Amino acid sequence: MKSSETRFLVKKAQRHDKDAFTGLMQLYMKDMYRTAIAILMNEDDAADALQDTILTCWEKLDTLKKPEFFKTWMTRILINHCYDIIRDNAVYQNIEFCEESSKCDEYNLELKEAYASVDERYRLPMELYYSQGFRIREIAEMLSIPVNTIKTRISRGRKQLKEYYRDCQESGNVK
Repeated sequence: MKSSETRFLVKKAQRHDKDAFTGLMQLYMKDMYRTAIAILMNEDDAADALQDTILTCWEKLDTLKKPEFFKTWMTRILINHCYDIIRDNAVYQNIEFCEESSKCDEYNLELKEAYASVDERYRLPMELYYSQGFRIREIAEMLSIPVNTIKTRISRGRKQLKEYYRDCQESGNVK
C-alpha cells in the first residue's frame, strides 16, 4: 500500500472510523507479529502484546502528529508492550518453567529456532531491518540507540545466524 493511502486511512481512523482502523491493523499485522515473536519468542505472549498494541493505538491515535509515521509509532508501542511482558514474566520464570506448545507451521518453527540462537539484543534490530524494511536511522530512533550501535548489532546478529546455520550443517541438521 502506498504511503498516501496509509496516510488517508490514518486520518480516517483518527476521526474514529473503525473500518479504516481495522484496515490499518490488518495491513501491518504480519509485521507486528514478527516483531513481537523476535522479542518475546513465545506465541501466547506475542498475541498479548499485539492485542495490547491494537488497543493502545486505537485509544491514542489522536496523539499521532504525522500520519506518515504511523507504522513507526505503532511499532514503538508494540516494542514497549513486549518489554512490559518480559518484565512481568521475569517474576514467574523463577517460579516454574513452562514449555511452549507447538502451534506454528514448519517455517515459523525454523525461524524461531534461528532467532533463538541470536543474542536478544541483536534480534529486534535484525527483524526491524530485514523483515520490516525500516531504515537503520528509524530503528535507532525507535529504540533510542545510536545509529552505529544498530549497525553493529545487525552485523553481529548476522554473524550469529551464520554460525547457527554452519553448526546445523555440520551436525547434519540442515535447515
